[in-house]
Amino acid sequence: MAQPDQPRKNVLFILIDQLRADCLTGALAEHVELPNLRAFMETAVTFERNYTVVNPCGPSRASILTGQYAMNHRSVRNGTPLRHDAPTLAGEMRKAGYLPMLFGYTDTSRDPRVHHPNDPAVQTYEYHMADFHEMLEMRLEMSYPWRSHLMNKGYTFDDYWDLYKPVSPTGGAPRLNDPAPYRAEDSDTAFLTDRFLATMPAYGDQSWFAHLTYIRPHPPLVAPAPYNDMYDPAALPLPSRLADAEAERALHPFFGPAIDAVTPASTVLGFPDLGADDDVVQTLRAIYLGLASEVDAHIGRVLQFLKDSGQEDNTLVIISADHGEMLGDRHSWGKFSVYDAAYQTPLIVRLPGNGARAGSGVQEITESIDLTPTILDWVGQEIPNAMDGTSLLPLLRGEAPADWRRYSYSELDFADPATTGAGAFGIRPSEASLAILRDERFTLVEFAADLPPILFDHQGAGEMANVARDPALQADLARLTRTMLRHRMKNADHTLSLHEITTDGPRAHRRQRPGG
Repeated sequence: MAQPDQPRKNVLFILIDQLRADCLTGALAEHVELPNLRAFMETAVTFERNYTVVNPCGPSRASILTGQYAMNHRSVRNGTPLRHDAPTLAGEMRKAGYLPMLFGYTDTSRDPRVHHPNDPAVQTYEYHMADFHEMLEMRLEMSYPWRSHLMNKGYTFDDYWDLYKPVSPTGGAPRLNDPAPYRAEDSDTAFLTDRFLATMPAYGDQSWFAHLTYIRPHPPLVAPAPYNDMYDPAALPLPSRLADAEAERALHPFFGPAIDAVTPASTVLGFPDLGADDDVVQTLRAIYLGLASEVDAHIGRVLQFLKDSGQEDNTLVIISADHGEMLGDRHSWGKFSVYDAAYQTPLIVRLPGNGARAGSGVQEITESIDLTPTILDWVGQEIPNAMDGTSLLPLLRGEAPADWRRYSYSELDFADPATTGAGAFGIRPSEASLAILRDERFTLVEFAADLPPILFDHQGAGEMANVARDPALQADLARLTRTMLRHRMKNADHTLSLHEITTDGPRAHRRQRPGG
């Protein structure tokens, strides 16, 4: 932490689970009330083309917190261990003198090589990342403090998962958008915020770093009143999609299994026979937006705390999401997809002393791996060579480096290593992955397996048509494929590649980054 004669530099890093970017800047923005996030945008810089580099939750957070592409850290699925020696935001912040406080979760699967099989750390994929100081355990599948909170307040439930099922106010059969069995003041979102606000006042005399992570609006989709029916399903726009699921499946062999893997019924509990008609789809979308509004309300409390405590001017505040959510678009749900709805995430950053840029937007492409380097750069800690991301401080100040990236890169592993194949594809687990490259005009999807590529032309039908076989676009397809190959080659693991052993001992050279 900062010495008494040094100016305080606080960092508040907020991650919202599964929040779509277009809730703030896009198609859904005018249909959801997020007054606190929008007010924050007026005081900050909004990155309008930000993408997660991998899905789902665990891998995404591994990339965010290591600054590495999934091809390097290789924690590619929920439950896939993260190497124990991977550089992390928490570990580097400790070098800078900070106690990395975690309020929530990181969904980190620990390295079994350094833990005994009986260690609880390797019995859940939801464990916290090494070097974080867990101030509050708040995990989707565990959350013992929240359970105890509810029990102490007189709530009764036979099974923990009953908390994620709607309850009819009249005692009848529950409807999809009936409220959760707890009051809004006792929700998981409220509880997490309450504990954060109860803890932080005493840290006001020193520099601090807090990672605050909200589970919502991640499924199961159930919300406390009044958020459960805050939005009229009939007033919401229908998802972006082709005429029917069969038309979606016909675009590429990947889409059929992807659509089947996550259905409307899998986004809620207690409705195993739920269909996919428009009434169901719109109701689920309305609940999702209600949960987003609930998170917004509590983030507003956190931001107000910074203002009231006089810490607004010395706190770097980053608000983002780990990934998006299909939410019925393309007849799909969840994030096991290739479409932007699953990868594009909101990113809003308020940098102290950057008032001249307040309310501005950045159009340069940014990636989730840029967040850790940005934080390290701001506190004055060297960015390890192993980190693939780049500090956003120049973009925040309106000084875009001439050599800034021209495309984004994301990955998805859809294997089940416990089986001999990968779902309906009949391929080996090591083949069950894909990579996505997006430039100004095109999106290219390439597969490790012998599956044809996908190409979207955003000067044409965009994501509505796979034009990979269009004869007129074969030169573009080849160029993008080469770009993806070169990207992987240039960003292969740099942990030790810039070190050399000499007769005078080991030497290290710093990795060159845009603007450096």
